[in-house]
Amino acid sequence: MDVTAAISPLAILVVDDQQPMRKTIVFILRQLGYRNVTCAEDGDIAWNHINSRPVDLVLLDWNMPRMSGLSLLKRIRASEDYHEIPVVMITAEANEDHVVTAVQAGVTNYIVKPFSPRVLDKKIHEALAAHGLR
Repeated sequence: MDVTAAISPLAILVVDDQQPMRKTIVFILRQLGYRNVTCAEDGDIAWNHINSRPVDLVLLDWNMPRMSGLSLLKRIRASEDYHEIPVVMITAEANEDHVVTAVQAGVTNYIVKPFSPRVLDKKIHEALAAHGLR
């Protein structure tokens, strides 16, 4: 367990339309020591959340109803206020075209489902470091 994460006020937003996946990610994050974790089931709800309270990191699914993860990523990157938020895409979309599209849209890091807690922890730390956090 990352001891620094346990005392960190890092605000993480988990965005995934599948409740079991949200629960799994939150469980893993808690095991890693992250306590300030909230969830949204689609991009619209996530965007409203981002606009209403501070978010330091977004963990984002690609395929969701109403607003896809890619659309939310583009909206975050186009925003003057939120463009610096690190975004890690966690998705079953593993083909190279999807990865390239996400990178071109400004994703900070990319994880293919299924994933291990170790991979999630590593990708979070890389994303935070890429944005000068921690």
